[in-house]
Amino acid sequence: MASTAAVPTFLKHHFESADQQKGASGIGMWLFLVTEIMFFGGLFLAYFVYRQAYPAAFASASSKLNLPLGAANTVVLICSSLTMAMAVHSAALGKQKLIIFYLIATLFLGGAFLGVKAYEYHDKWEHHEIPGENFDCETCADPGHAPLFFSLYFAMTGLHAMHMIIGVFIIFFLIQQAAKGAYTAKWSTPVEMFGLYWHFVDIVWIFLFPLLYLIDRVPGK
Repeated sequence: MASTAAVPTFLKHHFESADQQKGASGIGMWLFLVTEIMFFGGLFLAYFVYRQAYPAAFASASSKLNLPLGAANTVVLICSSLTMAMAVHSAALGKQKLIIFYLIATLFLGGAFLGVKAYEYHDKWEHHEIPGENFDCETCADPGHAPLFFSLYFAMTGLHAMHMIIGVFIIFFLIQQAAKGAYTAKWSTPVEMFGLYWHFVDIVWIFLFPLLYLIDRVPGK
């Protein structure tokens, strides 16, 4: 009975040790990320196929994207990866105030990214560059196939933004738990696992930015 009292409160009943629980959490998260890679992989494949089929349409349509805003958002996400890494490091040390500080910083940067993306979407709406009945891109080369680019643009960046929004809600939860002193040097697995998720989302954008904003972009635009 004495050994039962010594069991950590964070250890679930179906695990024999904290290390086993952390290992299982890590395997589960990596398996989840593999499924996410396959999910995004289908969109990347579609992009490459259509880009090879209609290079002129993709190049001119890419020039319609706001390169400075895309570059700024890339910097914002890279910075958010740094603050998230610092949150994971602080959690491993059991420093509750630093965990909260870096999570709030990550939350702010994630919110800034979504705000910029919302502005870009609104701009596309104003210029009738959303595929559909009101689509208008007369200055695009091969305007008949330009909607393919914008369809993939909204699908890929929209899916990415959805992952960011989910991440924002999780950060709120982690901040709440950290405020209660839930994470210690002996147990900070939730913060660490979420860190993997956040870094994955950032890496996806690192691929999206050059594919959508840079590759085959018409010079001077």
